[in-house]
Amino acid sequence: MKVSIIIPVLNEEHNLSKILNCLQGFRHAGHEVIVVDGGSTDNTFKLAQQAADRVIESEPGRALQMNHGASIASGEVYLFLHADTVLPGNALELIALIPQSRHFWGHFEIRLSSDRIIFRLIETLVNLRSRLSSIATGDQAIFIEAKLFKNIGGFPQIALMEDIAVSRLLKKQLKPVCLKSKVLTSSRRWETNGVLATVLLMWKLRLYYFLGVSPQRLSQLYR
Repeated sequence: MKVSIIIPVLNEEHNLSKILNCLQGFRHAGHEVIVVDGGSTDNTFKLAQQAADRVIESEPGRALQMNHGASIASGEVYLFLHADTVLPGNALELIALIPQSRHFWGHFEIRLSSDRIIFRLIETLVNLRSRLSSIATGDQAIFIEAKLFKNIGGFPQIALMEDIAVSRLLKKQLKPVCLKSKVLTSSRRWETNGVLATVLLMWKLRLYYFLGVSPQRLSQLYR
C-alpha cells in the first residue's frame, strides 16, 4: 500500500529541511512525498525539489494546498503533514496494518517538542479530546484513504478550521483510527505567545467556530 505524504508550506520557517530529511526512509520504501508551496518568498521551493518526489505551487491556504496536493497524489492513502511535525519511524507500517477491506481515516497522537511538564498535560488533553470527540487536528497528521477523501470532496476550502471541518465530514462516515504512536510537533507557537494565552486562543477559536463565526474571521483572530 502506497502512502502519499502531502506537506503544505508557505515559507521555510518551520524547519522544512529537517522534516524532509526524516521522510527519506519512507521514500526509499516506495512512498511519495509531495510539497505544496503556497507562495514562499525564501528558498522553500528549491529546497523541496531536492528532497521530495513532487513540488507544486498553489495559492496560499492550507486547505487549498492540501487539496491541490491530493489531486496529483498516486497513493492509496493520503497523509497530511504539517511542516513542523515529525512522523514516528513506523508511521506508515502502522497505517498498513489497518484492514484494507473498507474505507478508513485516522490520526496519530501528538507529543509537543518542549520538555516542560505543562506540555505533557496539554498533549494528554489534546489526545484525549480527539479520542472522545472523533475530531482530529492537523498537527496530529491526519491520514485518509484516497477513495474516501474523494468521496467527501476533500478539505472544505475555508480559511481556518479545515481540519475540524473535514473531521466532521469523515466522522459521519465512520469513526477514525486513533494510533497511539506519537508524532512530534513543534511547541514554538505555545512558547512564543505564552502557554495560557495560546490555550485560551484555541478554546476561543473553537467556540466561535461551533457558534458559526466565519472561518475568515477566525483566521484574522488566529493571525
